[in-house]
Amino acid sequence: MEKLTFYALSAPEKLDRIGAYLSERLSRDVARHRYGYVCIAMEALDQLLMACHCQSINLFVESFLKMVRKLLESDKPNLQILGTNSFVKFANIEEDTPSYHRSYDFFVSRFSEMCHSSFEDPDVRTKIRMAGIKGLQGVVRKTVNDELQANIWDPQHMDKIVPSLLFNLQSGEGTESEKEKESPAELTERCFRELLGRAAYGNIKNAVTPVLMHLDNHCLWEGKSFAVRCFKIIMYSIQSQHSHLVIQQLLGHLDANSKTSATVRAGIVEVLLEAAAIAASGSVGKFKNECRTKTLFFSIPFVTATACPLEGSPTVLEVFNTLLRQLKLSVDYALTGSYDCTTMGTRTIKEHEERQLQEAVIKTIGSFANTLPTYQRSEVMLFIMGKIPIPVHRCSLIIGRCQCKNSVFQVTSGFQSTNMLTALPSSFLDPLLSFALLEDAHIRLLVLEILVSLIDRHDNLPKFSTISIIPDISVLKLKMEKCSRQDNLFMKKHAQQLYRHIYLSCKEQSSVQPHFEMLYSLLALISMELANEEVVVDLIRLALALQDLALASEETLRVYNRCAVHALSAAYLNLICQLTTVPTFCQHVHEVIEMRQKKSPFLLPEDVFIENPKIPEILEKPEAEILFQQAKITEVLGGSGYNTERLTTPYIPQFTDEDRLSKRKSVGETISLQVEVESRNSPEKEEEITFEALKNAIVDSVGMEEQERERRRQVVEKFQKAPFEEIAAHCGARATMLQSKLSQIFEITIRPPPSPSGTITAGYGQTQSRSVPVYEMKFPDLCVY
Repeated sequence: MEKLTFYALSAPEKLDRIGAYLSERLSRDVARHRYGYVCIAMEALDQLLMACHCQSINLFVESFLKMVRKLLESDKPNLQILGTNSFVKFANIEEDTPSYHRSYDFFVSRFSEMCHSSFEDPDVRTKIRMAGIKGLQGVVRKTVNDELQANIWDPQHMDKIVPSLLFNLQSGEGTESEKEKESPAELTERCFRELLGRAAYGNIKNAVTPVLMHLDNHCLWEGKSFAVRCFKIIMYSIQSQHSHLVIQQLLGHLDANSKTSATVRAGIVEVLLEAAAIAASGSVGKFKNECRTKTLFFSIPFVTATACPLEGSPTVLEVFNTLLRQLKLSVDYALTGSYDCTTMGTRTIKEHEERQLQEAVIKTIGSFANTLPTYQRSEVMLFIMGKIPIPVHRCSLIIGRCQCKNSVFQVTSGFQSTNMLTALPSSFLDPLLSFALLEDAHIRLLVLEILVSLIDRHDNLPKFSTISIIPDISVLKLKMEKCSRQDNLFMKKHAQQLYRHIYLSCKEQSSVQPHFEMLYSLLALISMELANEEVVVDLIRLALALQDLALASEETLRVYNRCAVHALSAAYLNLICQLTTVPTFCQHVHEVIEMRQKKSPFLLPEDVFIENPKIPEILEKPEAEILFQQAKITEVLGGSGYNTERLTTPYIPQFTDEDRLSKRKSVGETISLQVEVESRNSPEKEEEITFEALKNAIVDSVGMEEQERERRRQVVEKFQKAPFEEIAAHCGARATMLQSKLSQIFEITIRPPPSPSGTITAGYGQTQSRSVPVYEMKFPDLCVY
């Protein structure tokens, strides 16, 4: 062997003849079953291949691969393994010269076939499969970086390589004897990771598509665990900036499987959830955002990837659109009980499976949203609300709205923002609050939960999970900060809107204990997160207005609701009085609470918000001593510097058309609208608007618009066609009129000052004060600085 190696190195032009001779000998020995000589010939070829790297190596390699192919075609396991080992050694050699005509198609097919070996002896079967895996690994190493070779990433090759690896990843658990060394599953995972790690941007799709097809063909989505394991390997192995491509393919596959069983769709969603979580932990993804910027960094984390092509990338909203579409389909399937399946005809729905799917989709929506910055979360929440289904079926409407609200709530979970103007912009807050007035109690509760989740920035919410009278709130160890300028602007813009919806929520007949607990939490959190002196006064006015609401005879509230509103008002005033730290205010509130405990405990939360409320069948009008007195509160707070004028004004919610429109169950309910005209000096009035009245109002408004348009046209025409002198005279007259008005104002504002200029003595000894402008007054020199 040493002499042969020396000869080959000394005369490299002889390598091709040496290879041809050894190939001929090996073929003859294989045919004659002289396996000892076969091993000698392969050993000689291996050593020559390792030693020689001259330009003539290509012809020798052709002979070498021909012999490896001869061994792989044999039906003897030992020869197959021998050929595979030689090929793996060859794959690890870096050749100095390129090859233009070499093909590895046979090796891909043969090694893939070996990966599926069904040999009777389990130990031999395992060895053959492991040899096949090593062979595929060698083919990938040899071809993946060689541009002259056939593209290993082509679907024709990937459709053989990837399923072969997945087959062994799933079934190669290993026997007891294999536990001591590497099992087929471990080797497969290492090979699969190496394959994915070498995938460039344009090859990700070809590598992932066979994975999706394999999971489909073998019904592996339903078990979830293997599918999740596969995509964990994929997400951790590919280059981090390509992770969004995998998520995009999963979303497309989810859409393609819209009519498969709920367990399959749930499995895909579960994998999507895991993939998003991995991407969020340390990958960079780019999505095109056509709404706001050219490049929007979605997930993950938001770091610029300089060389990441954007064509084909999904937008942020596209991700949520796909998930919400699946949520809507699931709701529709659950209600109809079946759907048309293209392969199996009509398929019956299992409701509990659809419910599990819906929960998985909502959870995944939250996982994706957790990777977004604040401003994008608001856009996503608004987008979800815009997708709330309004089908004809009433039940579908309710369930669809509930699931979309659950989606929004999932997005807000764990969401903390330092700027409420960003977290709750008008474009999101307005439609959200409109849903707070729907008749469906569950949706109203979800809206309150969303609001509370967004406002709670210091994790104070758990401390207000139940309504109770807390004698000393210091035990709660509340976290509070001074209200920022942005928060003041937010409350100045939206405070009345929030107060109105709190008030109207208390008027709802279908409100139960969870609603009042959320309202209490909302009031408490506004007091701690967004309150300045003006807000505190308004919140106290609102609490007193709620007390008046519970007392109002014209309101058709149930006894329970009246007691609950009284209890809510008492609990909140007990909290706010301790936050204001005004002793006399606290004393009044505590006195009323003590009187209630003695005479009317059913007006306190401890008797109302329990499993079996202790309330009377008929609620008599309470005595004055067990009610919070607005005059008394105004007096004590006025002494501490609060705005007494504002305190003395009862809170009256400003009703809008939106409050009435949002009460409709569907577009078809075009019954008469009630427009409420509020006045501080007059009680609430309601005017019923009929069809004729609406028609006349529309006609009048059109007429006014025409008049305004005609007036503007005349003004423009006048300035275009009138002589210059006329226009100048018109403008001069306006300027003169303005100057005369300003002179009158200045004359009124100038008062006779006590100046050193003294007085003027008029006739008959009378004195007349002279009005002297400040700029004409003469001061002694000593008084001038």
